[in-house]
Amino acid sequence: MGSIAGEQTPAEALVGRRLRELRTKKGFSLKSLAERSGLNINTLSLIENDKSSPSVSTLQQLAVAIQIPISAFFECEPVDKRVVFTSANSRPQTAFGSTRMQNLGKDFAGNAVQPFVVTIKPGMGSGDRMIVHTGYEFVYCLTGTIRYQIEGEEYVIRAGDSLVFEAHLPHCWENPTKQSAEILLTLFPSDGREEPGGRHFSVETMKKEITMKVAAITDDGKTISQHFGRAPYYLVLTIEEGKIVSREMRDKMGHTHFKEQAHTEDAPGAGHGMDSASHNKHVSMAETIADCKALLCGGMGMGAYESMRQLNIQPVVTDLSDIDAAVQAFIDGKLIDHTEMLH
Repeated sequence: MGSIAGEQTPAEALVGRRLRELRTKKGFSLKSLAERSGLNINTLSLIENDKSSPSVSTLQQLAVAIQIPISAFFECEPVDKRVVFTSANSRPQTAFGSTRMQNLGKDFAGNAVQPFVVTIKPGMGSGDRMIVHTGYEFVYCLTGTIRYQIEGEEYVIRAGDSLVFEAHLPHCWENPTKQSAEILLTLFPSDGREEPGGRHFSVETMKKEITMKVAAITDDGKTISQHFGRAPYYLVLTIEEGKIVSREMRDKMGHTHFKEQAHTEDAPGAGHGMDSASHNKHVSMAETIADCKALLCGGMGMGAYESMRQLNIQPVVTDLSDIDAAVQAFIDGKLIDHTEMLH
């Protein structure tokens, strides 16, 4: 599958500047972002300096590493809107060499829906790596022909054809013809609080990452606990080249450690544990897993979930109870983040 390359356009230059702005705002150095995303540090430098055009899959890797929606690369400061009207001649767009993406939902509140019109030149597509994310994906072919690969099976869609599928299934797409093609690509999160574009990540990146640590909350070292606050331990697993090579039990602070502190009531309409005092507790609880890329749990409050994300630890609420099975699913890019289970 061809990667997206070509001469730089003003829109591509904007992507480079936005990447630098977002990276520095999150406090990442080029080296740390390269480690988190699985991309080469020289590649990141070339993108930021407008000397290289990133593919869609590269942007998806960067989005999940920085924990932002992919649309953040196309725009300046977003302003949430409840209604977004986009006229045909004023679509926010960016180009990646031979591929153009037009954002039809710019500034839509909560990023609950991310619709794009994507124009793909012959031989171009989403990139070489498989894409995995939560929620659902809808594709409608406007013109030309696109070939989708979903969990190893190919689907050829032509003008008027459509696809809808569970987006945790590994997938990618390309234009295999000699004519340009255009699709309507719409991403739906599994929960309204999730950033669907930012949830895209590469299966190959997970497998090729040299060393990665993943933590799971547990009572016994074998199963994932259903309650983040009450679980007494973390099981930390070290992963190398897609395989679990070691495991370590670590003590975890919990509710009993904070029983002397006064309980703060949640603000009306706010998620559980969203106040600053609760965030400080979550920070203390996460200190011992600061070296971990992700935290797997069976249940968690919205406040704890957001706190982990701010600490650059990817929280995943899973319905799998076996730790080894859940970690393997995470490595394979198939572990679903059930954010609807947050309380």
